[in-house]
Amino acid sequence: MGLAMHRILERKSRMTTNHASRKLAATGFSRLLSMPLLLGAVLFGAAGTFDYWEAWLYLAVLFVPMAALLIYLMKKAPDLLERRMRLKEQSSRQRWVIGLSILLFFVVYALPGLDRRYGWSAVSTPVVWLADLLVVLGYGLFALVLRENRYAARTVTVDQGQQVITTGPYALVRHPMYLAMSLLFIASPVGLGSWWAALPALALPVLLVPRIQNEEALPSKELPGYQEYMEKTSYRLIPGLW
Repeated sequence: MGLAMHRILERKSRMTTNHASRKLAATGFSRLLSMPLLLGAVLFGAAGTFDYWEAWLYLAVLFVPMAALLIYLMKKAPDLLERRMRLKEQSSRQRWVIGLSILLFFVVYALPGLDRRYGWSAVSTPVVWLADLLVVLGYGLFALVLRENRYAARTVTVDQGQQVITTGPYALVRHPMYLAMSLLFIASPVGLGSWWAALPALALPVLLVPRIQNEEALPSKELPGYQEYMEKTSYRLIPGLW
């Protein structure tokens, strides 16, 4: 009787795990598919045409590695993927920063389409390709951060068992993920053929300053060793600057 009950419980546990895995995969793929659709709608809608090769190239450059990373996380690090799926911030200050970031993202991605429609910029093809290369490098740094830190959640939190990461990109700056995002974001308008849209994109690192300052308050109190790490790694976002 005990063995039979053990098998029943084991079967139920596997069913629960499989259900959670399928749910996580469905959430991940739905968000992955929604992003190019939304971004494409903004870009092509603002441009007023689908004859916009820089946008097609950019979508491929951005979302092919995103799909590859999603599949990798589903197989190798579902716990990390689950943390990346969390969206609700507890801090009102963080929600305020995120709200401004969403507005900035819309402006930065709508402007290249308008630039394409009205011909404000003249970005040469080699420069477009170079900018797309920087986008890939930025996303590569993002993936490297995830490989180094399995607790790199999307929201500001300290999970049970979390440890201070001091290796890899974390040895250079305390927030390498935000550095990766900044590189990708600033290079994106040029990759989309617009110099003018690159100007508001420069505001992202500035907008990240209050988020970083607020974010560091939590691990400083709740994560053992983080205060010492802050003293050892003095730069938060940009090596040699801040």
